[in-house]
Amino acid sequence: MTDRAPNLFDRTALARNRRRARPDALFLHALAADEIKDRLELVNRRFTKPAVVTGFPDFWSAVFPGARIVNDDETLDLDKGAHDLVIHALALHCANDPVGQLVQARLALGPDGLFMGVLFGGETLSELRTALAEAEAKLVGGLSPRVSPMGDVRDWGGLLQRAGFALPVTDMLAQRVSYEDMFALMHDLRAMGEGNALSQRLRRPTRRALFSEAAQICQNGVSDDAGRITATFELVFLSGWAPDPSQQKPLRPGSARMRLADALGVKETGLPD
Repeated sequence: MTDRAPNLFDRTALARNRRRARPDALFLHALAADEIKDRLELVNRRFTKPAVVTGFPDFWSAVFPGARIVNDDETLDLDKGAHDLVIHALALHCANDPVGQLVQARLALGPDGLFMGVLFGGETLSELRTALAEAEAKLVGGLSPRVSPMGDVRDWGGLLQRAGFALPVTDMLAQRVSYEDMFALMHDLRAMGEGNALSQRLRRPTRRALFSEAAQICQNGVSDDAGRITATFELVFLSGWAPDPSQQKPLRPGSARMRLADALGVKETGLPD
């Protein structure tokens, strides 16, 4: 029998990083919360039993004061069918079992309940990841885990379907933030509670020369006219509904009663053999 693969994230380190987060550094949480509120306003529904899954309970309890706030543990403290809205707030990107988190959120919804999630996507910190990889390859001759891998927006659409959500939708918002240099960016990441919590991270101090080399690569590659660097944060937004018979269903293939050419008002042209 093969051994079980180790967890990608060290939950103890993750909790420690989050405890060190500063409220004034959670500007990306504020952006995510505003976007979720805007999306909820577009839904013609009044939600009376919301729950928020998050690793930052103080921030999100203030945003949704009537919601049940649940920590993003491996097993979520949610009762089956107890909620009409579940929000997973900037925690899925550091889940060891993201599909399991989605399934638990779906099971916590009553019929036709809404799930909304927000997480960091695959382009997040692409500049920093590239600079660190180039510097480490040059000075050490190899790579070590320093920035968490993050899924593509298209991948998350498939995971919503795997978790059993109906009418899944994904979209993304790229936020580019200017920093004085790479060290200011890394300081901000620690203040956000987003430091390295990978299980396979290096447990010994990194040589200053590696960070100096990476900082120079950042400065050369992505600096603006003022000499500042740019960091990309990609926010991926997810939504899906707990299945219910009242929901619209896609038409069966071949059941259309009108040709596409007629609907568009154009002449149909056959393809050559």
